Order: sequence, then C-alpha cells, then structure tokens
Amino acid sequence: MTELEAAPVELPKGALGLTVTEVTHYTDRLFHFRTTRPASFRFRSGEFVMIGLMVDGKPLYRAYSIASPNWSDDLEFFSIKVPDGPLTQHLQKIQPGDTVLMRAKATGTLVHDALIPGKRLWMFSTGTGIAPFASLIRDPESYAKFDELILTQTCREVAELKFGLDLVEQIKNDEMLNELCDTSKLRFYATTTRESYGKMGRVTNLIRSGELFADLGLEPFDKSADRAMICGSMEMLQETKELLEEAGLTEGANSQPGEFVIERAFVG
Repeated sequence: MTELEAAPVELPKGALGLTVTEVTHYTDRLFHFRTTRPASFRFRSGEFVMIGLMVDGKPLYRAYSIASPNWSDDLEFFSIKVPDGPLTQHLQKIQPGDTVLMRAKATGTLVHDALIPGKRLWMFSTGTGIAPFASLIRDPESYAKFDELILTQTCREVAELKFGLDLVEQIKNDEMLNELCDTSKLRFYATTTRESYGKMGRVTNLIRSGELFADLGLEPFDKSADRAMICGSMEMLQETKELLEEAGLTEGANSQPGEFVIERAFVG
C-alpha cells in the first residue's frame, strides 16, 4: 500500500527541504500552504518550481507556481486536491512541521522580462492559476512598470475565490507595500460559473461580449497599451490567446518578449 513517508532524514539528490509552517484549506478542492525558504534560493516573481514529497521511497515532483513574491522570507503555494492524484492525494494532508521537497531551479514565462513595456497589465486566471499572480501583485516592480494592474479569476464556486479576494484586501491594507508602491493601481475582477455571485460568466465570454471592458470602464485590448499574462485551464489559455491575437497582440517569451505570455507548464 502506498504510504506518505515521514520527513526524510537525508534529502534526495538535488532536492531542498522546505518545512511547512501553515496550511489553509479553502474548499474540498483547494488549499494553500506556506513553507520556509532556503537562504540560497532565488526566483523571479511569477516563476514556478518543482515541488514534491517522498512517496514509496522515491521523490515525486510536480510543477507549482510560487505564490509569494521574490522578496518574501517564506514560500507560498496554492494547490488543487485530486483524490487519486499521484502527488496531491498526499500533499493535501501535510501539516505544519512536515517537510516538502523542492528542486532548486525556478523558471517560467509569467515574468516581466518576457513582456514588452506597456501601460496596463492583464492577469487572466482560472482556479489555482491565480498563484503566480499572487506573487506578481505583491512585487513593487509590477507597480513601477504599469499604470494599471487588472487581475481576473474565474472559478466554479464563490468559496474558490476567497484566496484571491483576501489577498487583494491584504495588499490594499499593507502599510509597508503601500509605502513602496501605489496599490490603488490594482483591480480584481472575479467571476463564477456555477454558483451565483456578483459577476458570473467565463472571462473569455465576457471579453467577447465587451462586458469585461464595460464593467471596468476600459476600451478593448490595444496592442500599444495592453500586456497580458495567462495561467489556468487549457481551454481558457487557448481561447484567451486567440482573443489577444485577434486584437493584434503577439505572444512573447523570455528569449523574445511580446505583448502577452502563457504559462504552459501545467497544460496537458
């Protein structure tokens, strides 16, 4: 029978050990956890790492966006719970004091370096796809580079929005962060698709209908001003990519910056 092993005395080759300090369960499908941060570990806000656990005597890893900003003393992650998921069936049971494994290299495309400078940054997410943006909206560089930050998240139920709603409220009331940057630039556009909420609908449909722009008092996408990052379900990624391309925006990467970028690490 597969069992989650206790925190290993000796870490697997190439792994760093993170000590879990806090776990918050939002729903039966979503949870957030915080860990210690190795002093040697460096990353850019918006990047992801491979994290994992020892299962049946072997390290099992999956890609996870880092939800904390690059200046933070700890690391945060936002995860789904899959009952029979090779990793998440175990990961969802972690408690403070447990050890989580992490490979030392961070990477990803949801970083400022992959975008051409612009006026407005759109961050489109579904579910746990909000994680990299939780990092970026706490990074002063985001506010220095853009006049406006618009974070969108679409979930099935209202409770699944709580992580993002709480985080945005904390940012608005964070005295230290507000001394460093103008957090009034940040706007959060949250929608649901199943449970009744103030705003309902898939963000791609709201873009097509023009409702998104009308709600925010903005003009449709403009190649000269708008930049975008996308993280979420495969369907949302593809649809949003097509909508941005229809507006004339081009996809970028670390090696060749563009008007929008997609995190593909979690697709498939």
